[in-house]
Amino acid sequence: MNPRFSPPSALVAALAFAGLSCVEAAEYTQVNATASTISFTYKQFTSRAYGTFGRFQATLYFDTQNLAAAHAALSIDLDSIDAGSSDANEELQKPAWFDTASFPVATFESSSVQALGDDRYLITGQLTLRGLTRVVQVPVQLKADDAIGIFDGQLTVKRSDFNIGEGEWADGVVSNDINIRFRMVAPQQ
Repeated sequence: MNPRFSPPSALVAALAFAGLSCVEAAEYTQVNATASTISFTYKQFTSRAYGTFGRFQATLYFDTQNLAAAHAALSIDLDSIDAGSSDANEELQKPAWFDTASFPVATFESSSVQALGDDRYLITGQLTLRGLTRVVQVPVQLKADDAIGIFDGQLTVKRSDFNIGEGEWADGVVSNDINIRFRMVAPQQ
């Protein structure tokens, strides 16, 4: 076992991003992937570790006056992970972790958006990783800045829900809880 190895869990997932409640009507239909980020934190032994995903594709439709039609989808290339070292990045590609040869992407697709007030939303959707799909809820805060919508959100994913970090890694060296944060930037249409 490599103590420098720093695995995350799905992100994803992800990942979700859509939702806002502004006083004025606003519509967001594109995500600027270059300005957007997906990161994660977890504990290995007693230390907190950090990583990112460098490649992802996102689609978004969000109209502040029509939440029922809101939709967000995210696809993350798992081999774009940066967990702090090349050894960790290589380890995460293996079958005990992401198994990127069989499951190269993680996906999130929203099913509903609920307004919570004060430009906060709860996005519910399906996160798929390693061929397993789980329903997740993602709290999101919208910050509007000069016709740009910034969707900040985070969620905690359990590695065990997606069979990530099996075998020798299942002993608790790496925390089961993986905290995923994202910032999606979308220009107002």
